[in-house]
Amino acid sequence: MDDNKELFETAPVPGAVIALVVPTVISQLITVIYNMADTFFIGQIGDPDQVAAVAICMPIFILLTGMANLFGIGGASLISRCLGGGGRAKAKNVSAFCVWTAGGIALVYGLCIYAGRALLLPAIGADGDTYGFCGRYAFWAITVGAVPTVLNAVFAHLVRAEGYSKQASFGMAMGGILNMILDPVFISLLGLEIAGAAIATMLSNLIAAGYFVVLILRREGSTVLTLHPRHYTWRMRIPAEVLLTGLPSFTMNITGVVSNVCINRLMAAYCNEAVAGIGIAKKVDMLSYSVATGMSQGVIPLIGYNYSAKNYKRMMAAVKTAFAYSIGVASLSTVFLLTCARPIVRAFIDDPLTVEYGQRFQRIICLTGPCIAVAMIIITMFQSVGKKAAPLVLSLLRKGGLDIPAMFLMDRLVGVNGIAWATPIADFLSMLAAVCVFLPFWKALRRELANAAKAD
Repeated sequence: MDDNKELFETAPVPGAVIALVVPTVISQLITVIYNMADTFFIGQIGDPDQVAAVAICMPIFILLTGMANLFGIGGASLISRCLGGGGRAKAKNVSAFCVWTAGGIALVYGLCIYAGRALLLPAIGADGDTYGFCGRYAFWAITVGAVPTVLNAVFAHLVRAEGYSKQASFGMAMGGILNMILDPVFISLLGLEIAGAAIATMLSNLIAAGYFVVLILRREGSTVLTLHPRHYTWRMRIPAEVLLTGLPSFTMNITGVVSNVCINRLMAAYCNEAVAGIGIAKKVDMLSYSVATGMSQGVIPLIGYNYSAKNYKRMMAAVKTAFAYSIGVASLSTVFLLTCARPIVRAFIDDPLTVEYGQRFQRIICLTGPCIAVAMIIITMFQSVGKKAAPLVLSLLRKGGLDIPAMFLMDRLVGVNGIAWATPIADFLSMLAAVCVFLPFWKALRRELANAAKAD
């Protein structure tokens, strides 16, 4: 931590934000690309049912990300605040709690998915054509892969909390690159098709999680991160602080799962090509989402550390800088996805009807990029400083509270295109709500700064 003290306390804010954010954004982009790789390489088979199966399984796979965010973001926020206030011993307890609890819950989740697959898969949209493909993908990617997938992301969040953004991002990027290398080997070379994609995902996350284990063990003595069970505790309000701070991100993933189930079931009423098309469009649009996520998650340690140290001026400068960078990059991503929709979708699959649906949906969904950037920075800023209610409400609004009702309404009013339009409508409204909650908090910080200046 000591070698990152300058980064948190005295380095120029734009440079500090870039140092923390750029590696995080790159790792998020690589993660998105490797998530897209499954769809891409499966799409080369030319079977819309297998592409649709990946889209159908995406909601239950997203839940793994939700678990990782619950303990990873909640733990990272608490660790950075402990370090800002000088509480290294508690930070060590926090890391042990997050790692062991997240791993245990992921194991139970994976086993539950396997045990309940006969009821679960039809409930989330699998039919006679896709059920078998969904079962094979879910077994390897979720039942077998749950623990390494969750721990890989949790480790990355916790390592980043100490300011080691490059190391955290390297681990995440390594997993993504491995997945892209292994996908064609297992899918095409070994002929395992959709099961091969799931095995590649599981193995890449397992190897990346192993990298983080080695990193933490090698830094033992200089880091607050630990894998030793003796540091595990439920005392000092650690579970409550971690879970309540990470809850908004988890909630966003949970409601995102429900949202994806709804959109798949509504699309399935039209055809499997529409399901495959929206699956491709949503995966491609994750490029914009990954930028916003990377920007917001990368700046968590800087905001949390300086808020805890009561250096509000530096904290506010970090938030302003993150806003500017995130909105700028998200806007460029939107322009790219809007203008290149058809060739991007065609790169995934050459089925004409799937391409037609996919490019149409992508052009609609990508409009929401700048709105996501604003909302994510605000939600994460509240998480960074340990606020509980505001980020939870905003997360519920962004996913579930607005988009699901909008899907059903727009489906009735407009049809299949209306289902896709629900996403930008909901994100725009949730951005407005986030700004309304953010402004009073920002004004209060400015008053704190003014009072401190008068006292001096």
